[in-house]
Amino acid sequence: MTNNDINAGAEWQKGNAEYLSAAMAWLRACLERCAGPSSESQTSIVLQPLQPREEPKSMWRRFSKPQPALPERTPTLLPPSSEPGGEKVAAAYAAMQAAANAMDPPPALVSLTQRLGLSAFEEHLLILCVGMELDTGVAAYCARCQKDPARNYPTFALAFTIFDDASWSALSPERPLRYWRLIEITQPSYQPLTTSGLRVDERIVNYIKGLNYLDDRLLPLVSPLDQRAAGADLPGSHSDVVEKIIQSMKQADPSRSLPIVQLVGTDSDSKELVAAAVANSIGLQLYRLPASLLPTQPADIETFARLWQRESMLLPIGLYLHAAESRGETAAPGSAPMTSHLLERIEGVIFLDTREGWPGLHRQNLSIEVTKPTTAEQAAAWEAELGLAAADNPTQLASQFNLSHTKITQLAREALSQTSSADLRERLWQGIVSNTRPQLDALAERISPKATWDDIVLPAAETGVLQQIAQQVAQRAKVYESWGFAEKMSRGLGISALFSGESGTGKTMAAEVIANELRLNLYRIDLSAVISKYIGETEKNLRRLFDATEDGGAILFFDEADALFGKRSEVKDSHDRYANIEINYLLQKMEAYRGLAILATNMKSALDSAFLRRLRFIVNFQFPGRAERKEIWRRAFPSGMPKEELDYDRLAILNVTGGHIHNIALNAAFLAARANSSVTMPLVLEAAKAEYQKIERPINEAEFRWTETKKAVA
Repeated sequence: MTNNDINAGAEWQKGNAEYLSAAMAWLRACLERCAGPSSESQTSIVLQPLQPREEPKSMWRRFSKPQPALPERTPTLLPPSSEPGGEKVAAAYAAMQAAANAMDPPPALVSLTQRLGLSAFEEHLLILCVGMELDTGVAAYCARCQKDPARNYPTFALAFTIFDDASWSALSPERPLRYWRLIEITQPSYQPLTTSGLRVDERIVNYIKGLNYLDDRLLPLVSPLDQRAAGADLPGSHSDVVEKIIQSMKQADPSRSLPIVQLVGTDSDSKELVAAAVANSIGLQLYRLPASLLPTQPADIETFARLWQRESMLLPIGLYLHAAESRGETAAPGSAPMTSHLLERIEGVIFLDTREGWPGLHRQNLSIEVTKPTTAEQAAAWEAELGLAAADNPTQLASQFNLSHTKITQLAREALSQTSSADLRERLWQGIVSNTRPQLDALAERISPKATWDDIVLPAAETGVLQQIAQQVAQRAKVYESWGFAEKMSRGLGISALFSGESGTGKTMAAEVIANELRLNLYRIDLSAVISKYIGETEKNLRRLFDATEDGGAILFFDEADALFGKRSEVKDSHDRYANIEINYLLQKMEAYRGLAILATNMKSALDSAFLRRLRFIVNFQFPGRAERKEIWRRAFPSGMPKEELDYDRLAILNVTGGHIHNIALNAAFLAARANSSVTMPLVLEAAKAEYQKIERPINEAEFRWTETKKAVA
């Protein structure tokens, strides 16, 4: 705020105070004409110029921005009345009009009258009500005029008496005084409307005094959108969207309300950035309203709509209505009809943040899809934020993660500000993985990957496929974006794999190994929470899954996937039809998901053939042979665990999978801990026998008998 702005604001505040003093003098003259002379002395009002307040509460700020032209106001002097005091009323009215005409911008009360469409009588009635707040002598005059000491307040009847331009239409709830809630009416059930007490709304009193701020009844529901980041560094794809919205607003029919701008997509950060850039270009402050906070009753929605509409006519503001299911927000029951009702009732600049186009809008609207910046734009954003420390980090981060411009700025600055001993690349990576960890506690279980390539034992062919999966995830941006494959493919940009094999053959461990290699979050999907008997709920849960994990490139692990990805059946009833719809939806989401999705099953034949065709990798986990079992036994025991020499050749004879070997090794360790000894062959065989009994496998006692005469092999 410059010195010129401060001086202009102070000058305006002074002029506004002088205008209000003149208005109060005219009001007193009108009341005195009605009440007649009195020996009682009346308190005189003395208005001091208000000091300029800090932004944005200064009235000057409202008028210093380019605003729609106000209709011309032609001063109308009331003719002198033949009644006593008539000439004084006319002179006071002329002084009030002269004070208004001397100001540019006009006084707040004049601006309010023009913006909200008040008639001359409605403006005068509002001055009467404001007088109760600004002049302590008005109450006594009201009592004298109404010849009742108890009725020391303004009424419609009093206004009809003291003003010469009275009109019955002012009482209508469709007229501005009542429609815009400028006045409050205290009407007991037994009292007529005309004699009921009137009081001006507190927000309107402060506006007239020159204090312009958002109505505090709206503050619990809305919050100002941070528009500082919406500057010249906006990604090119977003700048194009901003320009398109601005051009559409300019071309809108001036006789109709501005179109609702629907920002469609899943990335609310990018949509807020676009909306903020549009608002900055036209001089508006946006306020964000989550649809989940909307009142649930039509009457309350109507009150909110009128208050917001009134505020948008008094302040340079716009509404950003967040109706998309993201950020952990879920729609309240019945919020969709209330959202639609609100959109139909308010005008002005409105941005609707929604995942898909909002149905049933009768108003003119503009639907624009907003996505995250392209991979190249994300790399440029990383480079701009990291500066000289960028190195090759921008390319690697943009290739692995899909982040908004806002998130990139936040994470880059956090990493640069840290004083950790880890290098910048490690701080960036860990910060992104931690920050993009989705809130999926109800639908998935996060697995902390600890297994490495040294822990898994598979034939060379299967190991090679797993390494190829990890390499493709790491290099996907180079192939898709830099080398142009994304331009030739409309779908299938994600990477999907099927791990098939019986329980315990290493499917989950293989997923951990890949996640550990790529340093990404791994989520095992809880099918019991995803699958719902209610129509459409399964698809909704799956959409939440894929949307929430998209940013951080998390790995989705669908264990027992045949329960979810089963074969489509012949449609015999509605249940079959909706079951097939779920499978079709899954096919689409699997192809569109840009991360790695792993399906694990021990019933490959139960999977739908359409899935098998769309899967990029299929890894068959075979029952381990004797050589693989021996190697698994070697790696089963931690190096720090006390153990005697074990006969791994003898243990490899046991016909069990790697999962069972892990259980046996763990149980043997507990047996040793209980006996306060090292792990020995007898303890391992004892644990193996218990595992056989658990899985109901026939037991040959000779296989589990061990004598010290037998030579152990290290």
